[in-house]
Amino acid sequence: MAFSVPGQDGLSWDDAFIAVVGNPNAGKTTLFNALTGSHQRVANYAGVTVERVSGKLHIGGRNVEIIDVPGLYSLEPVSEDERVAVDVIEGRAEGGRTPSLLVCVIDAGNLERNLYFFSQLCDLRIPAVVALTMTDLVRRNGSDIDLPRLAKLLGVQVVPVVAHRKLGLKELRQAIMDGLEGQRPPERDLGPTNAFEMKVAALSERLARSGFDVPREEVRAALEGKESEFAQSLSEAPELLEAFESARASLEALGKGDAGAEVADRYHWAAMVQRACVHQTGAPKEQGLTDKLDLVLTHKFLGLALFVGVMYVVFQSIYTFAQPLMEGIGWCFDRLGGMLSARLEGVPWLKSLVVDGILMGVGTLLTFLPQICILFLFISILEGTGYLSRAAFMMDRLLGWCGLNGRAFIPLLSSFACAVPGIMAARIMPDKRSRLATILVAPLMSCSARLPVYLVLIGAFIQPAYGSAVAGIALFAMHLLGLFVAVPVVWVLNRGLIKGTKLPFLLELPPYQWPKWRDVWIAVYFRGKVFVQTAGTIIVVMSVIIWALLYFPRSEEATARYRSEFATRRNQTEVSMDAYVEGRMRENSYLGRFGKAIEPAFLPAGFDWRLTTAILSSFPARETMVSGMGILFDVGDAAENEAGLTEALKRASWPDGRPLVTPWTAVGLMVFFALCCQCMSTLAAIRRETNSWKWPVFVFTYMTALAYLGAVLVHQLELRFG
Repeated sequence: MAFSVPGQDGLSWDDAFIAVVGNPNAGKTTLFNALTGSHQRVANYAGVTVERVSGKLHIGGRNVEIIDVPGLYSLEPVSEDERVAVDVIEGRAEGGRTPSLLVCVIDAGNLERNLYFFSQLCDLRIPAVVALTMTDLVRRNGSDIDLPRLAKLLGVQVVPVVAHRKLGLKELRQAIMDGLEGQRPPERDLGPTNAFEMKVAALSERLARSGFDVPREEVRAALEGKESEFAQSLSEAPELLEAFESARASLEALGKGDAGAEVADRYHWAAMVQRACVHQTGAPKEQGLTDKLDLVLTHKFLGLALFVGVMYVVFQSIYTFAQPLMEGIGWCFDRLGGMLSARLEGVPWLKSLVVDGILMGVGTLLTFLPQICILFLFISILEGTGYLSRAAFMMDRLLGWCGLNGRAFIPLLSSFACAVPGIMAARIMPDKRSRLATILVAPLMSCSARLPVYLVLIGAFIQPAYGSAVAGIALFAMHLLGLFVAVPVVWVLNRGLIKGTKLPFLLELPPYQWPKWRDVWIAVYFRGKVFVQTAGTIIVVMSVIIWALLYFPRSEEATARYRSEFATRRNQTEVSMDAYVEGRMRENSYLGRFGKAIEPAFLPAGFDWRLTTAILSSFPARETMVSGMGILFDVGDAAENEAGLTEALKRASWPDGRPLVTPWTAVGLMVFFALCCQCMSTLAAIRRETNSWKWPVFVFTYMTALAYLGAVLVHQLELRFG
């Protein structure tokens, strides 16, 4: 693989970039944060939903781009994240640019396993520097590392760093500068026993003597039987083909050159390096803190009970701690809306557009921000301590039968508070299909926005008829309904649309440690920033569209007619004239007319045009359902007059005098809400996370169909048994 020196060979420093690579949990992101601080840029790689995290490293009086590449155990990828990482390293991403330098982060406590990956990087012949982490833990365990010996065997500069304490960063920056200017690829010492690499070296030398400058990695790939341009050109050079076939025959006789032998050779070399460089200088700890904690935290029964307790605290924190902040954001937007309403009073349509369309959309977006920040605060803390890996390990058995693995519990649990952070949390899933399956069922979890609808309907129709105990059970059942439906949905998706298979659940359990608070705050900051920047645009646009459908058409004649209607009403004290006129305007808006037009479709569920229009108007955000029913049932602002809405629903009737809403109808309406995806924020989040409109359309369609069928089933049961 060819590389160019920044400032030479036509490559400017602006074109150069450094890739930070290494095994997962080696301390790569902590080092990246220490080198770049908050001066980072988060986006997606082109065509995929894998995050590209980059920053600027000020070095040698210049700013050089540095990229935090997703963690890898080897250059044979099995997930989307790993495929993107390999593409970056091998120059197939980043516009065809090959990294000018690799900063390979190696965990000193797992030296042998980390060196396997390093040995593959050496084959790429890209200049590299090793940042050795966890050296403090190695010393604490009674061992010492011979750094000069390690640097000689690896063929690169080795710099020990403790990134969160900023130890070794100055030396690492100098090593990076030397690597960029010197541009020497690693020359690892393979030792005398590696027959395969000796054949590679001998054949490369033979080719060079014959005037063919063929990189070693191409020679190695050809000997391993891989397709390459060099392998194809051998047929045109009989003298080289003979030497090549001879080398292959020798290797086959030794059992070398196949994938298994290559892996064995690499681990043999890694073990040799570890033996040569790591020395026991003190008494090793018989049983460390991690081992003692794991006896409890991963116990079959006690560990599961503690896990439930931890998740309860996380869930309850998201649910309760966010409320004051959400109410504060809502208060701010209410005040801002009041100020703008007064200033735009003379232009009603503009006032409605700004207050009911744009402000409502932005306010809805920002209302979710506290939940997202709190969720990722807890995820970052749990991940930083090492507990998240243990929790995933314990949940794997419970979720495994439907095709998900243990990591899915975090996004699904988070979705009970809000589906948006739950969908974003699905990034922790290890492969594309399981991540997609988790995203597609996360909106089925009963989020907090559904709660007001449950409370109004249960308070009006369940509690008066059956008592408080049944009312509590009904509320609990509505929250469990989505979870019970999600499991078979995943099972069906994995056997049909997604065709996913449960991957082997291989997970490293890192040692317990205190979280790095700088990494925690940076993760929370960028998760919130990404949400506001991306989902916000879509939400505002959709808010304006829905507003227009609910606002138009309007005319002075219609307003005068509705005012006259109000003057002849008997129950004028129940609602103001402005609220009545607004309700009639919405009833005859494009969306209201559509609700009346499709009323026949909702009659099998027992819903009239008012319930149908309230459902349609709440598709942008289900929080508007209660206030929408208040307008359509002539209660005014139902959010401030819940008792009035309850009485209005009890009085509502069909044209033939039958009660419109019965306990069965209330249950059907709640089932519809529990299963339907009435949240454009959720759809916008799915669009962003899947990088496609196909999946939000699919979620909206299948959940709406499930909700409709569920409501129809309840009403048909009422007709038969009610």
